[in-house]
Amino acid sequence: MEQVFGNDDSLPEQRQEAAKKTTWVSMVVNVFLCAVQVLAGMLTSSAGLIADGLHSLTDLTADAIVLLANRHSSKDADEDHHYGHQRYETAASLFLGLSLVAVGVGIAWSATLKIMQPPAAAVQFAAFYVALLALVSKELLFRYMLRAAEKVRSSMLIANAWHARADAASSLVVALGVLGSALGHPTLDAVSALVVGLMICKTGAGFAWEALHDLMDRAASAETYQHIFDVIANTPGVRGVHDLRTRKMGDLIVVDVHIEVDGNATVREGHDIGLEAANRVKVELPVLTVMTHIDPA
Repeated sequence: MEQVFGNDDSLPEQRQEAAKKTTWVSMVVNVFLCAVQVLAGMLTSSAGLIADGLHSLTDLTADAIVLLANRHSSKDADEDHHYGHQRYETAASLFLGLSLVAVGVGIAWSATLKIMQPPAAAVQFAAFYVALLALVSKELLFRYMLRAAEKVRSSMLIANAWHARADAASSLVVALGVLGSALGHPTLDAVSALVVGLMICKTGAGFAWEALHDLMDRAASAETYQHIFDVIANTPGVRGVHDLRTRKMGDLIVVDVHIEVDGNATVREGHDIGLEAANRVKVELPVLTVMTHIDPA
C-alpha cells in the first residue's frame, strides 16, 4: 500500500494570494456601492435600489467568509486533519449559499408587501444613473474575479465571482425597474426588488447544493475520472487498473486505485511502479493524494 502526497506548493500559494487580492478588491467595491445605493435609494424613494444596496452589503459578509476560509484551508495537514484543511472552502461555499437564500427571501418578502401596497410617488430619475453605476461596477468586478479564480483553479473563488455576476444581473433588473417607475409606473420599482430577491435565492441555493454534494464525498467529473484512469494505465509497468475511486477535497481530489503489475515483480519494483503512476497523476491533475494498492496481474 503506497500513499503519495503532493509536493507542488506553488498552486496553493497562488490560490491563497489570489483569494486575498480579489476579495479585498471586492470588499472595497461593495462598501462603496452599498453606501451609494442605500443613500440614493432613500433620497429617491427607490425600494429596488435599497434592495440592491443591501445585496451589496451581503457581499461583504461573503467576502469575509472567503478570507476566513482561505486562511484556514491553506494550513498543512496536522494530527487532527491528515488530509489538510481544504474542505474549509467547501464549508464556506455552503454557508455563503445558505446566507444568500436567507437574504433573498427577506428582500422578496419586503418587495411583495410594497407591490400589494404601491407607493404613491414615483422614483426619481436620478436613481437610474446610480443603478447603471452599480451595474457596470459589478460586471467589471465579475470579469476580474473570474479571470483570477480560473487561473488558480479555485471553486470557492469561482463561486464568489459568479456571485458578483448575479449582482450585476440584479442591478440590471433594478435599473429597468427604476426607469419604469420614473416614467410613471411606480409598481415596477417594487417588482424589480422582488426579482432581485428571487435571483439571490436561486444563486444561493445553487452554491449550497454544490457544496453539500462535495461535503458528501462527491466523485470527480467523468472527464477527470477518465483522465486519471488513462494516466495510470499508460504508466510503464502497469498491466491493468481497477477499483479506481475519487472524491473531492475542496478544490483537490483524493484518489484510491488498484494497480496490476507483473506477478513476478519484486516488492520494490511494484512499489516503484505505483509511485511513478501516482506522481504522474499529481503532475497532470489537481490531486491531493493517491492511494495505490498493488495487485499481481
